[in-house]
Amino acid sequence: MTTSVSTSQAQLGSRFDAIAAVDRSLARGFAQRADLIDDARRFSEATAASAPRNTSSRWDPDEIARREFSSELACTLRIPAPTAEGLIAESRALAEDLPGTRAALQAGEISYRHAQVIIGQALSVPAAALSDFEEALLPAARALTAAKLKHKARVLRERLHPESITARREKSFAERTSWVQAEPDGMATLSLTTSADVVHAIFARANDAARSLQGPGEPRSPTQMRTDVMTDLLIDGVTPSGIGTGIRATVQIMVPVMTLLGHSEEPGYLEGYGPIDPDTARDLASRAPSFTRILVHPETGVVLSVGRTRYKVTKELRRFLRLRDETCRFAGCNQPARGADLDHTHEWQDLGQTAHDNLAHLCPGCHALKTETGWTVKQEPGGILTWHSPTGRPFVTEPATPIATPGAPAGASRAGAGPPRPARPPLPDEAPF
Repeated sequence: MTTSVSTSQAQLGSRFDAIAAVDRSLARGFAQRADLIDDARRFSEATAASAPRNTSSRWDPDEIARREFSSELACTLRIPAPTAEGLIAESRALAEDLPGTRAALQAGEISYRHAQVIIGQALSVPAAALSDFEEALLPAARALTAAKLKHKARVLRERLHPESITARREKSFAERTSWVQAEPDGMATLSLTTSADVVHAIFARANDAARSLQGPGEPRSPTQMRTDVMTDLLIDGVTPSGIGTGIRATVQIMVPVMTLLGHSEEPGYLEGYGPIDPDTARDLASRAPSFTRILVHPETGVVLSVGRTRYKVTKELRRFLRLRDETCRFAGCNQPARGADLDHTHEWQDLGQTAHDNLAHLCPGCHALKTETGWTVKQEPGGILTWHSPTGRPFVTEPATPIATPGAPAGASRAGAGPPRPARPPLPDEAPF
């Protein structure tokens, strides 16, 4: 039977062909990137012993080379360090263990997402079975979506895996985690990864509780009620050991004075999230005891108050820097400041001062990277940090919350925000922190 295709349909079909051609080109680009990353890794390892090193470093040359390479790759591609480490492992797997997958990627027959699925499932397959595993999956990778391929690969891996599923579950359970992701319009997502039975039990309990609240006068949807139930349990619930009732984490919120007084609708700023609507900012600043109110001048941005219920300068300086930084200040790192170290940019033993313009938050891993490797850093006015990698390439990080201090013009670190507003001297009863 002959199918008739109109001219417009044929033209549309040619556009789909062009899309597919670009997709194949992207796949070839990913294959080339993997080759370049693995080549750079091998070069870094080969020259590790002869590279210039910090003589006081406690790490051996191989460890220093590995850390320097992964951290600079992360900064270069503007990705988190764990993502860079995963990319290095994937590139090595394509080069050394999965030649068929690399060839299919280079030919544009599969996407990089499909290659990642094969790599992820192949990492724990016995070496003797790896070739058969790859050969069995590649035809499916050329035809299936990545999600369907992952299911097929998982089933095949289950048959070939040397460890029992019980042993693997215990290993995975040790890596259980949770994290927060900011969303638009004042929202955020809380994610929890733990054992499947626990997750389903949590979801079922929340569903049952939500159903018990349903009634003629209930305006919320089942999804809204389930979400509210989880929220109430996490905020006010009691743990099996009997602790947790009414616990509130201390969070800092910065509110423009005119917003607080109701004369402006300028958003507030919630630590770790960003702008929040004026009504929520006013409500939190007025009644929530677990929020530290940071009041700023509406024109100059100079800090007027950072919770005057606490007097000691060292504590206020720490809180000021936590508000300014919000996260670890190494390029690309997003670990929260509340769990990070306050590091002297210019080292204390080298006459560096304990001052707001010589301190910045570094998480333990990035702090060790600064201490043990060839990374160096200089602090610029406005809390800007300029990092130089061991290869001499610069990477700049800016503070999350620009806060003017005496001697630094307001907006000094606000890249692209227009000309700075004129700063004024602090009032007699003010302090920058």
